[in-house]
Amino acid sequence: MSPSEPEQSVERPHDDARSREGGTTAVTGDAAAIAVDGLELVYADGTAAVRGIDMAVPEGEFFGFLGPNGAGKTTTIKVFATLLSPTGGAVRVNGFDVRSESREIRESIGYMAQETSIDPELTAEENIRFACEAYGVPRGERSERVSELLDLVDLAGVADKRAEEFSGGMKKRLDAATALVHRPPLVFLDEPTTGLDPKARNRLWDYFRRINDLGTTIFLTTQYLEEADQLCDRLAVILDGEIVADGSPAALKREVGGEVLDVELEGGSTARQQAATIAREFDAFADASVTETDDGISVTAETVRQYGTDLLVALRDAELTVTGFNIRAPTLDDVFLAITGEELETDDTEAVP
Repeated sequence: MSPSEPEQSVERPHDDARSREGGTTAVTGDAAAIAVDGLELVYADGTAAVRGIDMAVPEGEFFGFLGPNGAGKTTTIKVFATLLSPTGGAVRVNGFDVRSESREIRESIGYMAQETSIDPELTAEENIRFACEAYGVPRGERSERVSELLDLVDLAGVADKRAEEFSGGMKKRLDAATALVHRPPLVFLDEPTTGLDPKARNRLWDYFRRINDLGTTIFLTTQYLEEADQLCDRLAVILDGEIVADGSPAALKREVGGEVLDVELEGGSTARQQAATIAREFDAFADASVTETDDGISVTAETVRQYGTDLLVALRDAELTVTGFNIRAPTLDDVFLAITGEELETDDTEAVP
């Protein structure tokens, strides 16, 4: 892979002034890793994919970008990586302009796509060494860099094994390591753990935390809201090409308001619909958010703990069978549902270790 074709992930120690081996002058310590003012992108057919986005991601931040399919996430990332040219607004990445300094941006970022791009016929060590050559890492530094990265992604013990023998999780970690070779200060992770089982996903989480602790700015899109909650300092939610919410995970959960009463019911969709109607008409929950779930209903309100039992009695009086209930604090799933009106779909049917 060449530096003009970002396809992976990365790492970078914190410095006040950053630079690459290839001579690119990078961003100074007090500048934003990503600075966006009024970003717009309209496709040739007239579709407005991004509508006036304003955004700033400080250096060293672990930033999450969430939204339903078709909301504009991928389009926005492609603009940042200079794979698409904006039709309006201004965007600077690592201090470089996306229109006039695209080469400098591509050399100063890492990009880990959903699909791995490692060579299955090469060993782990050979894959990383090839990436060193592609990114112009000086010859005298390559052996040390390869060893350092194999340790970082916990593949030193299988350095001589061909990548085709690796599990899905190992391939993901190797894919990330190959982009670390040029030590870019900013990494784009586009749903990096999709398809992995929970154990493999957690290992990548640890890896992302480590490179962020070393100073790398991380821009993450994910379909796993738990992932965003655990990893991100700050989140933004995009809907129909516009950012509709942003803040820390804790702050966004507070904005949902109150607590959540989850009620499990027998009787399928008919029972769920009836229960939701009862909850919406319940006087104590006049301002509550009521949604149907796979197993029953969820009610979010400031008064849930005080009047939740009264709702359960009302459901019983309506001859609905409650099989379980729980009162809990809001999660990012609740935030996403409240903001977008839909749940974020995840698919673990082909999870690999």
